[in-house]
Amino acid sequence: MAVNNLIKRLQNIMRQDAGISGDAQRIEQMVWMFFLKVYDAQEEVWEYKAYKEKRDFESIIPGPLRWRNWAVDNADGNALTGDKLLEFINTVLFPVLKGSTVTYNGEEIKGIVVTHDTPRSQSIVKEVFEDLNQYMKNGILLRQVTNVIDEIDFSDAEDRHTFGDIYEGILKDLQSAGNAGEFYTPRALTDFMVKILQPKLGETFGDFTSGTGGFLTSALNYLKEQVKTTDDFALFQNAVIGQEWKPLPYLLSITNLLVHDVEAPNILHCDSLGTKMSDFKDSDKVDVVAMNPPYGGSTEASVKGNFPLDMRSSETADLFMVLIMYRLKADGRAAVIVPDGFLFGVDGAKLAIKTKLLKEFNLHTVLRLPGSIFAPYTSIATNILFFNNEQAEGATEECHTKETWFYRLDMPEGYKHFSKTKPMKLEHCKPIEDWWNNREEIVVEEGNIKSKKFTAAELLAMDCNFDQCKFPKDDEEVLPPAELLADYFKKRAALDHEIDKTLAEIQKLLGIELNDER
Repeated sequence: MAVNNLIKRLQNIMRQDAGISGDAQRIEQMVWMFFLKVYDAQEEVWEYKAYKEKRDFESIIPGPLRWRNWAVDNADGNALTGDKLLEFINTVLFPVLKGSTVTYNGEEIKGIVVTHDTPRSQSIVKEVFEDLNQYMKNGILLRQVTNVIDEIDFSDAEDRHTFGDIYEGILKDLQSAGNAGEFYTPRALTDFMVKILQPKLGETFGDFTSGTGGFLTSALNYLKEQVKTTDDFALFQNAVIGQEWKPLPYLLSITNLLVHDVEAPNILHCDSLGTKMSDFKDSDKVDVVAMNPPYGGSTEASVKGNFPLDMRSSETADLFMVLIMYRLKADGRAAVIVPDGFLFGVDGAKLAIKTKLLKEFNLHTVLRLPGSIFAPYTSIATNILFFNNEQAEGATEECHTKETWFYRLDMPEGYKHFSKTKPMKLEHCKPIEDWWNNREEIVVEEGNIKSKKFTAAELLAMDCNFDQCKFPKDDEEVLPPAELLADYFKKRAALDHEIDKTLAEIQKLLGIELNDER
């Protein structure tokens, strides 16, 4: 199936509808329809299993509302279209899936009800529709969109694979609509991070700001190679755990996991930062974490209250770092994308968080990434922190980290920047893999250090300045004005902190009392 052609067909049809205002609404419309189509295909699998096991199967979706019974056009002239299709979706389908009871064709159709006993594979239907909308106003165009989506056969392995490409296209459209910059990570990067972390069947893999499920599906693709038996498949079903606050990426992630053979996606629609850190139990912890927390945002005072006093930051990326440390099992491992500001930040919360990383975890690697990996949506430079909840061999009692390696990933030959037309590929991470298992310090030229290790004591003595092995000045990205100013103020604060520290040391040596008169 020509993926680009299918997406263009949907776009062209929806642009004619007066109810669709912009990319964001078009995408939401498309995604809820994809969800019902994918869910119907999954129910066919469940029905077959029930038949083989000689037991009954009952869908949580009432019969007339299942995709196969209203969306499929059998070319017999009986398919719903025009005003009848609009009326059905607006006054029957959506209300019932949201929980309201309605009358349709003289019969009462009860709204779906979710209780504690409802299987997760069924409760997700009501959950994903709670915050969704039906925007289209032209029933003829809505029938055309439905027919195009129904062309995909999700029971066919090739079409299921094709959906991955369709899904990538939706994500790029989301970014263009300005709604997904904080939760979309290039697939090459998610695949690389998972490959380094090496999750195993029987472990739990978590992303507490899972967005559209990129890290989770990368983990599933990695784990699928390990599935050999029925017991392995059962472990596979419970391997990944996600949490997402925003409705549209939450729906995308649920659909994404269904397509990746997870029958009951364990993704919660909630605010991961909304729980007190002291309330987490062992059962809330996971073996492996890979995340790209949203950065640049601020949090409410009530949310900060969930964190230890010395780590109450106003930046979401900082708080997610704390959350990960509290939810990583003993001997667990994590890979987290953070902005440059976290590396050189000197405010009290950042220092406390970085100190905790060095002293209570094994922060073994910091990878510096090119600034254009997330272009054109942001030019903020990012990094990956790799750390384990363990004490490194040879580490002192005071610090679980013995040494931290820094490595800079330069742009591949022939690339000046990554872009829409020249995105990052998994092969571009090959230099990291080659270096990873044979680590050595690399000095390109004087003042240009590509890789270097520091002991935990050295980093603590530098007030946890992780801004090492930075890019040469000529290679730095030119940031937009707002980002440039934010970056400037953070760097100025770091410089002021260093000056104050040096002055304090000089005053101490000279026996001069500390004062603010200077």
